[in-house]
Amino acid sequence: MSMTSLSLAVLLSVPALLLLLLLAAERIAPLPMARAAMALERARCGLRRHGADEAMPFLQGGAGEVLVLVHGFGADKDNFTRIAPYLTPHYRVLLPDLPGFGEAGRDPLGHYSIADQVEHLRTFLERHAGPGPVHLGGNSMGGFIVAQFAARYPERVASLWLLDAAGTAAAQDSQALRGYRDSGALPLLVREEADFSQMLAYSRHRHFFLPYAVRTALARRAAADFGLHEKIMQQVAASPLLEQQYRTLGTPALIVWGERDRILHPAGAAALAALYAEHHSIMMADIGHLPMLEAPRRCAADYRAFRQQLAQRGAAGVRLTASA
Repeated sequence: MSMTSLSLAVLLSVPALLLLLLLAAERIAPLPMARAAMALERARCGLRRHGADEAMPFLQGGAGEVLVLVHGFGADKDNFTRIAPYLTPHYRVLLPDLPGFGEAGRDPLGHYSIADQVEHLRTFLERHAGPGPVHLGGNSMGGFIVAQFAARYPERVASLWLLDAAGTAAAQDSQALRGYRDSGALPLLVREEADFSQMLAYSRHRHFFLPYAVRTALARRAAADFGLHEKIMQQVAASPLLEQQYRTLGTPALIVWGERDRILHPAGAAALAALYAEHHSIMMADIGHLPMLEAPRRCAADYRAFRQQLAQRGAAGVRLTASA
């Protein structure tokens, strides 16, 4: 073999060797590798971590009008990391961890009902979002929380982005939640690390990549949180539904649902549409419970179009027309 051929062989083998070392490190030390992977993804998506010593740590990126996105049950602020690059060129995006989840505190005797989380969110907004109205979004339980927040504090909310949001009887009429009411079992409650894969498969319809180290870290955290999350789910399930409290809500709302959602029934979209006098509804084909992870580019484009429509209608003094 000539020196040139040998040099080329060495150069070609270096990436393969690095990949093997990376895969080995994932297996040997998944938790440090998961932290490194998440830090890299946050940086790639233009997000920085803040509030490590606060009740609700958060990610932040971008500039402009404030958009706060609230994660669902069993999730954390990084559920919105991959959609962030399509939002931060237009808005100042804040992604908090709710108490009991992610990097936030865990009090076994704490209060985690929807009403309690609304007050936690109010405190967070007062500290980090400024005094004016903000735009709120949320997925699943997070959607219920921001909808309840807007109903209670309408002067603080400019618009809502409801992604497969809980909070209506129709949404709760899913196989998953009927099973929970009958037996107490729910895919979102991860008792053992091995159950995490089932939870993920149940939540998403379209596959999205999660590195082995990240999956392992999330599975271990979910299993460690099982006892607390079981209590939190009981408090959430006991919270009054939106239609039990309100007949009409005035905040402009973009209602998005994955038609293949198995956690919350897609009929929840129509139930929310009946509550909001100003709304636009989008049913996403071949998407499950997590639109912002399954189709982040399209999901963000739909949201930006909604915001542009709001701005145009506001300038013309015209209300958003309800649509399905």
